[in-house]
Amino acid sequence: MKTIDLILPVYNEEAGLARFHAALCATLDALADQYRFRLIYVLDRSTDRSFETLRALAAADARVTILHLARRFGHQMSLVAGLDHATGDAAIMMDTDLQHPPPVIPQLLARFAEGADVVQTVRMYDAAEPAMKRRLSSLFYRLQNALSPVEIRDGMADFRLVSRKVVRVFQTSIREQNQFLRGLFQWVGFRRAEVPFVSAPRAVGTTKYHLGRLLVFSIIGIVSFSKVPLRLATLLGLAIASLGSLYAAWLVGEYFVRGHFPPGFASLIIAVLVMGGLQLMFLGILGEYLGSIFDEVKGRPLYIIDETVQGGAA
Repeated sequence: MKTIDLILPVYNEEAGLARFHAALCATLDALADQYRFRLIYVLDRSTDRSFETLRALAAADARVTILHLARRFGHQMSLVAGLDHATGDAAIMMDTDLQHPPPVIPQLLARFAEGADVVQTVRMYDAAEPAMKRRLSSLFYRLQNALSPVEIRDGMADFRLVSRKVVRVFQTSIREQNQFLRGLFQWVGFRRAEVPFVSAPRAVGTTKYHLGRLLVFSIIGIVSFSKVPLRLATLLGLAIASLGSLYAAWLVGEYFVRGHFPPGFASLIIAVLVMGGLQLMFLGILGEYLGSIFDEVKGRPLYIIDETVQGGAA
């Protein structure tokens, strides 16, 4: 009988945790004759009573382990913390807001039994999902794929199963400070399978990925996998320098033909403003890459655990 670890990141989910746990257990109990399950709830430092709710769940369910982080490290680092504590034959990562439906788990396990090392889910939005959210999601994936050599399908979510050998790669080799897991699980390779699922609207609570966080998330993904912005900056700088040289040659020709330089105060101001803006943009691009290098050089831990609670014991 194989052991499956479920890695369940939590941040301010007090209102829906009991409902999620009940739905999850209903699915897992139907598979209890085939698999042993361990539930690893990773609590990103929350401002509500999520910890107290999780402690009550752990007291009633010996399969539950709670990793309470010392501060908020983010969704991706919560998943990394869960991976580091996974010891089973496979690990399943899913959110606790019921938008990653537990009834999909048997399909993930079926693909795993067929030999897949990475079983990735692909989100199909419910018709009730706001059109703006669907368009922003599609734009995110198009931008990511245009600038990165690692292709990520539109709708790929952090809801996946990975085998023990893949977990070991992340535990021992992939220790980046700014991890973009959707790209990394594509990058590592191995035998793969996909399972589509319909994402239901959130039952309770609010999404933690607002527009600003999605933008930061996208930048981390691009910087982690792509040098394209740096190369585009180089090519654009070369093109502007070439145009500037041609313009200078034209001005010199005008001087010899007409005996004076043509007036151009407005064009001069425009050129200065455009060039200044481009230089600041290029410095921002360089800053993102340098900031990423700075994070790696510091070598700080990816996360810090304040407290661990094992199911059935305080």
